[in-house]
Parts: sequence; structure tokens; C-alpha cells
Amino acid sequence: MTHGGNVWQGSSPDEWLDFSANLRPEGTPAWVEKLFRRAAENVRYYPDPSMREAKRGLAAYANVDEDRILPTAGGAYAIDLMLSQGRGRVLIDEPTFGEYAARAKAHGRLCASADDMQIAPGDTRVLCNPNNPTGETLSREQVLSEYRRVMSFAGELVVDEAFIDYCPECSVRTDVTKGLTVVGSLTKILCVPGVRLGYICADREKIALLGETALPWQLNAFAALIAAELPMHLDDIRRDAVLNAARRAEFAAQLRALGASVFPSGANFLLCDFGQDMEQAVRRLKARRILVRSCASFGLGKSFLRLAVKTEEQNELLVEELKQCLKS
Repeated sequence: MTHGGNVWQGSSPDEWLDFSANLRPEGTPAWVEKLFRRAAENVRYYPDPSMREAKRGLAAYANVDEDRILPTAGGAYAIDLMLSQGRGRVLIDEPTFGEYAARAKAHGRLCASADDMQIAPGDTRVLCNPNNPTGETLSREQVLSEYRRVMSFAGELVVDEAFIDYCPECSVRTDVTKGLTVVGSLTKILCVPGVRLGYICADREKIALLGETALPWQLNAFAALIAAELPMHLDDIRRDAVLNAARRAEFAAQLRALGASVFPSGANFLLCDFGQDMEQAVRRLKARRILVRSCASFGLGKSFLRLAVKTEEQNELLVEELKQCLKS
């Protein structure tokens, strides 16, 4: 499986300007870094197996009851746990996040394009909203309409809201019910990919079943304390989302000025079609210690790049580097 964020190719991860991973450009927030120091005092103890404080914090963050949320060791584990539960097909929109197909295969399930197949009883329909890598975002009403359609065929809808903090009005976390489950992650908005903090929102019966199936000690001391403290920092998260939207709009305009077709996005990244083979540009940028995400693993052509939205200065630097690459 190909992912972005491979900053371990040189002597230090700090030497890279990484547009291949969609993370908070300023890095981990100061309030989270302070929690790391507090959490370090507890690493000699086993974490609370019931994750009581973490559940309470995540429930407040997601605006759901505590018995409707299950903390997980990252969003990828949440996806894996959900897809381990059924035996029917896994139906996805392409292009989309590759772990759906990978985890379906790992659990012996057929993964197919939702466009090519009618939903059958027992199938799991997976939506990524906003979608990775396109950035396409469905409204809450559109997602709920798809849920009703899936339920009419006795299927199940799983919505991956890994990037929903950038468009929280589109979330269906508060709508979870039988046959509608949400998986999510705090990795992007808090820039904590090394901590592994995710969650599942579902009806009470589903959460109870998943809790029995999940591995123990899902959250380490660092993830558990971040989850517990989330309710006190919801305004910080909202401010980051507003700032991202402004940066995204300016970045998109700059990329269009280079001649790229830029897809509308509700997330913290942009999918761009430069209309020409970008493999040489990717190599030249890498030589300059700049990482971008080519989209071959998503099934897209060599003209596509997925670019994270970073600070204004960093975005301008990449645009200037791309301009030089496209000239030659």
C-alpha cells in the first residue's frame, strides 16, 4: 500500500517539506505538546482498558453519547475493525483511499466499485467524506440519502470522516443508527500521525459488539490524554479549519494560474491535473527535498498530483518550484 508522509528517506524527517501528507502545517498544536509531557508520567502503567476519560472526551468532541463511540488506535484500525465484521462485498467509489480495498482483501471480502454493482444484503458500502484524493465533499443530507438507499437493499453504510474537521457541517456522526457507522481520526487536524488516535461512532449495540472484538489497550497514554482533553480545545480546531479554507482557496488560485485543473475540495488538500506527465517534476521536487503525492496508487494518470494545503509561505514556495519544473 502506498501512502504519503514518507519522510524517513534521509538523515532526518525535518529535512523535508512534505506536501504528500495532509497534516496541520504548523505541526502539532502547543496544547497537545504540553499533554505529551503529562502523559509521559503514565507510560509505566497499563492504560485504562475501559478508556473512560478518553470516551468522555471523544463523545463531547463528536457530540454523541458515550455509549455510541469507541476509541481506536488510529483511523486505519477503525476501518479494519469495521470491515472485519461482515462477509458481504465492500463497495467503494473510485478513486478513493486504498485501505478500504486492502483491508477488505485482508478479511477475505470482495471489494468492487459501487458504480458497477447493485447493493446486495450483507454488503458494506464505504463512503469517504471528504473523499481522498479528490476532496469531493457530500452534504449531510446527501450522505443520509445514500444511507437510506443502502438500507433499502439491506446493506450497511460506513462513512470515513477522517477529514471532516475541515467541514464539520457535513458530518453524520450525530445520525448514527442501525446500518450507519462513522469512522474518524484526529490525525490530520492535530498533526499526530505517530500517536494513533481514531474512533468509531455507531449505534449502542454495534459499539458494544465492536468493543468485545477490538484488541485491548486501544489507546496509549498519549492518545488517551489527548482524547480526554479534546472538549477544551474545540475552538482551536474550528479556527484551524477556517484558516485552512482561506489557504486552500488561495493555493487553488495559484495552481490554476500555472495551468492546472484543480478539483473542488472540502479537505486540507487539493487534487490537481497538470495535463502532462508529472513524474519528472516529482523527481525534481524530491531532489529539492519537497515531497508531493503522485496518484498512481489511486488509479489516476501521471498528470495528477495531490497536494496538501500548508502555510501561505510554503504554498508559494511549492508554486514557484512547480513553475520552474513546468518550464523545463
